Amino acid sequence: MGKIIDFYKKRWIFFGISITIMLIGIISAFINGVQLDIQFKGGSLLKYSYVGDLDADAAADIVTKTLDRPVTTQLTSDIATGEKRLIINISGNYGLDAKDQDKFDAALKEKFPDAKLNLSESSMVEPFFGKKFLTNGITAILLSAVLVMIYVWIRFSRMGGLSAGVMALIALFHDVLVVFFTCVIFQIPIGDSFVAVTLSIIGYSVNDTIVIYDRIRENTRLHPKTPVDTLTNLSISQSITRSVNTNVAVLLSVSLVYILAHINSIDSIQSFALPMAIGSISGCYSTICIAGPLWVMWKKRKNSNVAFKNS
Repeated sequence: MGKIIDFYKKRWIFFGISITIMLIGIISAFINGVQLDIQFKGGSLLKYSYVGDLDADAAADIVTKTLDRPVTTQLTSDIATGEKRLIINISGNYGLDAKDQDKFDAALKEKFPDAKLNLSESSMVEPFFGKKFLTNGITAILLSAVLVMIYVWIRFSRMGGLSAGVMALIALFHDVLVVFFTCVIFQIPIGDSFVAVTLSIIGYSVNDTIVIYDRIRENTRLHPKTPVDTLTNLSISQSITRSVNTNVAVLLSVSLVYILAHINSIDSIQSFALPMAIGSISGCYSTICIAGPLWVMWKKRKNSNVAFKNS
């Protein structure tokens, strides 16, 4: 059979690591709170072009004092043109009045007369649409997870499709929480990037899980009398190189994207790349260390219950 790593025997170590990560995420959520991006909570987004140097915190203070509303600011630059931009994110349950916009526009230009501030783009998201976008995003994540479970259930019906599907769903739920807590810990606003990352990680994670399930099914035919925990350990050991290599390739590429985005202060790319990088690690980990051992526990308990009823 070759060298076998006993993942099932070490399952409580893996479960402990996952529980610790979840606890750290929950504590961070209480400390930092959960920030929703403008797409999900409503508000206004304005982009100014400028020259020279600009203090983003000072700009935020000016807008906050003028409007008496929560404001976040960010400095970015266009890679192609080199144009510098000040991005102002104004949250709230109502739109931005033209008079208020003129007030802080004048205040900003008075504070930074040499910056040649020019409003290049403005957009507004009503709270109603923000809540609708949030609901649609959550629905898309839940629907994709349920469809994955049904697919695994049908495809692996001969090896206990329901149990395989449920364990794959638990692994996916684990990965979604890791991505969510990554955003919480690093204070990345939850927006459309979070939905994109989550759906991408679900795809990577379930692909690895299906590969391992497929190996378990093949090994069951080759070694029908081998215990289920040994078969699972064998199947994971045979697939681990492929899973790790695939996720390392994803991690390296996404990390490079994050580094370039960080150097050029492209916040939208950073908010996608960082959770994606950590989520890819989680997807590989949950497939190897969570889904397989949980499935063995289910099968062992089911077999022991059958043996108990027959005794």
